[in-house]
Amino acid sequence: EVQLVESGGGLVQPGGSLRLSCAASGFTFSTFSMSWVRQAPGKELEWVSGITRSGSSTDYADSVKGRFTISRDDGKNMLYLQLNSLKTEDTAMYYCAKDPLPWRALVRSVLWPKGQGTQVTVSS
Repeated sequence: EVQLVESGGGLVQPGGSLRLSCAASGFTFSTFSMSWVRQAPGKELEWVSGITRSGSSTDYADSVKGRFTISRDDGKNMLYLQLNSLKTEDTAMYYCAKDPLPWRALVRSVLWPKGQGTQVTVSS
């Protein structure tokens, strides 16, 4: 059974930082691209960032480019998202998502299977 468990969210002031983690299990993590998506209150899901297997390629939404960094540790089956220079508009539930298909180039999608999410709130 595929499991994706996010952690690391919290309340942070504007300009602050957080590091989100996603523990993956139930599949061969190293063979799948992974992504982070988010959903702000009252808004649709938004694709945030993605990383190919082995981390050879990464991609970011324009809204987070230069502030967020995605990474992975295939030895630990872990996905990470470093959030820097946080803004109030980054407030959302953040989800770790798994490409349904292995060995595929990175695709921007909000439809991939996701975990339960971790809440990030940016407020002074």
